Amino acid sequence: MQMSHSHDKASDKDIRKLLALALGSVGVVYGDIGTSPLYAFREALRPVAADGVSRIEVIGLISLMIWTLTIIVTLKYVLFLLRADNNGEGGTLSLLALLMKFSTGKTSLLFFLGIAGAALFIGDAIIAPALSVLSAVEGLKLVTPALSDYVVPISVVILLLLFAVQSRGTEAVSKFFGPIMAAWFIVLALVGVSHIADDYGILAAFNPWYAVYFLLHAGFVGFVVLGAVFLTVTGAEALYADLGHFGRRPIQWAWICLVFPSLALNYLGQGALVLKHPEAMSDPFFLMFPEWALLPVVLLATCSTIIASQAVITGAFSLTRQAIHLGFLPRMAIFHTSETQTGQIYLPNVNVLLMFGVMVLVFVFGSSESLATAYGISVTGAMLVDTVLAFVFVRMRWRWPLYAACAVLLPLAGLETIFLGANLLKIHDGGYVPVMIAATFVVIMWTWRRGTKILHDKTRHTDIPLASFVKSIERKSEHAPVSVPGTAIFLTSDPESTPAALLHNIKHNHVLHQQNFILTIRTVNTPTVPKDHRVSASSLSERFSLLEMRFGYMEMQNVSQALGLFRKTGLKFDIMSTSFYLGRRKLVPDAQSGMPHWQDRLFIALANAAIDPSDYFRLPTNRVVELGSHVII
Repeated sequence: MQMSHSHDKASDKDIRKLLALALGSVGVVYGDIGTSPLYAFREALRPVAADGVSRIEVIGLISLMIWTLTIIVTLKYVLFLLRADNNGEGGTLSLLALLMKFSTGKTSLLFFLGIAGAALFIGDAIIAPALSVLSAVEGLKLVTPALSDYVVPISVVILLLLFAVQSRGTEAVSKFFGPIMAAWFIVLALVGVSHIADDYGILAAFNPWYAVYFLLHAGFVGFVVLGAVFLTVTGAEALYADLGHFGRRPIQWAWICLVFPSLALNYLGQGALVLKHPEAMSDPFFLMFPEWALLPVVLLATCSTIIASQAVITGAFSLTRQAIHLGFLPRMAIFHTSETQTGQIYLPNVNVLLMFGVMVLVFVFGSSESLATAYGISVTGAMLVDTVLAFVFVRMRWRWPLYAACAVLLPLAGLETIFLGANLLKIHDGGYVPVMIAATFVVIMWTWRRGTKILHDKTRHTDIPLASFVKSIERKSEHAPVSVPGTAIFLTSDPESTPAALLHNIKHNHVLHQQNFILTIRTVNTPTVPKDHRVSASSLSERFSLLEMRFGYMEMQNVSQALGLFRKTGLKFDIMSTSFYLGRRKLVPDAQSGMPHWQDRLFIALANAAIDPSDYFRLPTNRVVELGSHVII
């Protein structure tokens, strides 16, 4: 009986934990998709509204939206892709890291697909805050038309404050994210239900025949409408990217029990309102509410869009950290804003870049209506990349036969290609913005990866093998360097070659420490590394040893902290008698490097902008010695 009682207590605790995580995921994961009802149906109506909208067209549009949510989000992301994880972590780069680890063939195509998906996500992170905050604040125009001229200034102030508080971290604020977004989804559902009674005929939208009928009879306009319909699933890729923060089950429960029903009911309500009052097409979301509720709803919508923007910004920080650790971007300053949540980080450079991009978009486009045309390409592109990578994943990791992989994923890829084509029609109306942003980041990541490989190959030719160097230096001779007390740690990316800093130290200072450690820091293709696998050591001679530290691509690479883990190997480090030696390279462009001149210049600029290794690896600042050299690249 007691066992049964303790089992019940354990299961109650598990349920409470699941509900808490599900509520948290509502605030972080579903912020972006939750604000789509503000503008999605309005934008979908616009192309067909010129000649008036027929009853069957309204039902067809709502049917398209509900079935897009069902197929893209429920089937693809919630039920399928959340299972394709890399040690519990999701997202395009996590999937790419896993595939590159297990791929036996050429990984160039996988690499370009992965960085294209990552670049498109960054494009999304710049457009989403501007679009969602503008669309919420525009509700003020319905409260009083006199506020129309203040929409852009108010949006700018809100967005500037949002970026200004990033350095303080989101831990305190995030406790309110879940409840606020849960309240938002409940409001969406209730107002939707209250308007379904305007015309119960809207319930026919659950029949996919109406969606198909609309596309078959709308002709080219139907294809244009698809671009706006896709606005209903903006932010769906955040489901996958935030997998590691909440886990699969909480995200699935939140979607199935709260988010999906609320979105579906709200779109049905908007459709029923337009069927009864065609004049409501100008802004069907806000016109669902009575006048007395408009101001509170605008305030709640603004809070929700701020939360949605916060989630996208945090996603951009996480993705950038992954890209740095996987070698796609130069090192940048990364700060933890929470002592308990490893996912809560702040990257000042990325924050400034996002803020600048968002401000430019707000001032250039000026309204959510104009900006909505720029949206969609980055989202559809990122989703299509996920589908292609998922195809490779199920073939390589799950060992699916070709026919099964094609049967499941080809229809999805076909559907997303149609959506991408529909969004590409908007390229001249602002769709060029995410394409330009994504193309810029692809070039940056490709240049960094290519340049670091060329640099590695060039320095490899002049490197002295470490084994032969240690053998020669340990021979007693009259030219041997003077032995001095203390410990020296030489950081290197290649443990088989003698670090340049070690050679320069002997050449210029003619000394060698009593203990010398050659330290290599590796980023592995898994999110985290257990502490008992973090470090390893091997002896080369009486005075020389090889050390290795391994970090996951989601972890902070704190070398000073990790040194303590070497105690289990019998090594103890007294920081006050230990010096860290780093090699600093000054890069000189070379026309024969294998890269065009502009790419040479870009790579050197990126290398110069990279954070100092001593800061990045958290080395004690007063114990670091840097020795430089020129390298022609």
